[in-house]
Amino acid sequence: MERMLTGNVGFLGAGAIAEALIRGMLNAGVVQPEQVLVSNRSDRERLADLNRRYGVRTAGSKGYVVDVCQVVVLACKPKDVAGLLAEVGGRFRPGQIVLSLAAGIATSFIEERVADGVMVVRAMPNTSCQVGESATAVCLGRAATPEAMRLVTEMLASVGQVYTVPEEQMDAVTGLSGSGPAYVYYIVEAMIEAGEAVGLAPEVARALTLQTLKGAALTLATTGADPAVLREQVTSPGGTTAAGLQVLREAGFAQALISAIVRATERSRELGRMPAQAATEVGD
Repeated sequence: MERMLTGNVGFLGAGAIAEALIRGMLNAGVVQPEQVLVSNRSDRERLADLNRRYGVRTAGSKGYVVDVCQVVVLACKPKDVAGLLAEVGGRFRPGQIVLSLAAGIATSFIEERVADGVMVVRAMPNTSCQVGESATAVCLGRAATPEAMRLVTEMLASVGQVYTVPEEQMDAVTGLSGSGPAYVYYIVEAMIEAGEAVGLAPEVARALTLQTLKGAALTLATTGADPAVLREQVTSPGGTTAAGLQVLREAGFAQALISAIVRATERSRELGRMPAQAATEVGD
């Protein structure tokens, strides 16, 4: 199949998510190494490492990345977006695509700082992109075309599944799937600790926990069954599972998890307001 992405892809930021996307696109044949250009704020050693491992090009000048790339990926922290756009926003050209991975940053915030006709797409992947299993949500800015969406989807699909949502739902996506891996890891920590507490060797507790989660996730994905139905199938009246679930209910487990996702969603909205404050400071 002919690749849609024929120009260069630039990354402003070189963290774990950027590396995962670079690796995924290269492995999927979405881009060739010479099409990828990476820059970051100051870590030259990090750039050299990416060049050695993947053969991608690196640049000390972020402005140069913007000048020569068809797609520019904002892979920096949300708090750094305002300063970055103050530095290079004026160099974007109509027809270019900006793919923002910065949590909480609205497409309108970026559009106000680049030329009219620059196509902004906002995405929220999660850290499972490092193993090609991200749950990534995307939304389009006002100038983004269906063709831009297809191109960005091709990029992001190299590291997992891609879902389109209205922008007003992106903070909720951040709270649920963006932060979601951390909730799962926290549960895994507790299950392993519990396994050890009831007498299992640490390596056995870990192996059983991971396989249990993998099996449960695959069952949900392959059967399409309601999780409540599957839970009830495992829960015999008066049995061990019923006893364990009763403890979780009494401890408020479900409500705590819901509250965590709600709070993470609120924090995403808070982060979205912070760049506006930073932009005011940059302009002073």
